[in-house]
Amino acid sequence: MSNDLNQKIYVAGHRGMVGSAIVRSLQAQGFTNIIGKTHAQLDLTNQAAVENFFKTEKPDQVYLAAAKVGGIHANNTYPGQFIYENLMVQNNVIHQAFVHGVKKLLFLGSSCIYPKLAPQPMSEDALLTGKLEPTNEPYAIAKIAGIKMCESYNRQYGISHGVDYRSVMPTNLYGPGDNYHPENSHVIPALIRRFHEAKVANAPEVVIWGTGTPRREFLYVDDMATASVFVMQLDKATYDSQTEPMQSHINVGYGSDVTIAELASAVAKATGYQGSISFDPSKPDGSPRKWMDSGRLNRLGWHAEVSLDDGLKLAYADMLTNLKAA
Repeated sequence: MSNDLNQKIYVAGHRGMVGSAIVRSLQAQGFTNIIGKTHAQLDLTNQAAVENFFKTEKPDQVYLAAAKVGGIHANNTYPGQFIYENLMVQNNVIHQAFVHGVKKLLFLGSSCIYPKLAPQPMSEDALLTGKLEPTNEPYAIAKIAGIKMCESYNRQYGISHGVDYRSVMPTNLYGPGDNYHPENSHVIPALIRRFHEAKVANAPEVVIWGTGTPRREFLYVDDMATASVFVMQLDKATYDSQTEPMQSHINVGYGSDVTIAELASAVAKATGYQGSISFDPSKPDGSPRKWMDSGRLNRLGWHAEVSLDDGLKLAYADMLTNLKAA
């Protein structure tokens, strides 16, 4: 693939955690013609608006990082919104990218696409081999559809139109730009906020949802961004060497996982909380383990660089900055 630094690159979701990290990664490589639109400027669920955007801007590449995301509580509370909004965004962006001649597109999915009881670590070929985790099934279905849409366009239009649409599936992400909402956030930002507030209030105890035994893998968002740009820039023969036409997605993980209890202790350390930690087993745990097999990406030459302890310190500093700015 050409690495012309003047290419016009559209990052959908450029102000979100992942999208903003992709912008940082591209800028670090010297790309200068990066465009993005806020939701107020462009509603990606609006087909006519997306069509007009592509017709007017004519980007050369697209990073599709825009999505409606949230933790267990949000997924349980808004299942209709999660499946509708994500499907609409994907369908509009991917199709209009094709219609307006975009050859290179990267779709960002999620580790929740894999079955709840998938063998660990979860490899790409585990997709569609079992039932999904019920709490985030609508979101997972949408992301699976996005993968299959990219694959289907490649199969139908790859030779005739030069379409090369790729998909990366990140593990649990955290870092600058995260959502620290007390109910609708993912586990790390939710814990960071709770431990920070407990420290400020001198609370003697922090109670965590679930048993603390599930294992999760976490990746610092700037590592995810470098992986995304890395995958996008691979030449087609190299990318195809690790994928198949109907199994073309690539996992992006840290390489190891921790229990929720271990994570809570690490967050307490990063925030300076000195009290005790307990667990509420009446609350849902979600999947017992989610650990990605990133062997394909590692064989292509990419590896994560930011440790969990270092990443948590950076994420906490980011949250404190946001609180001061609020």
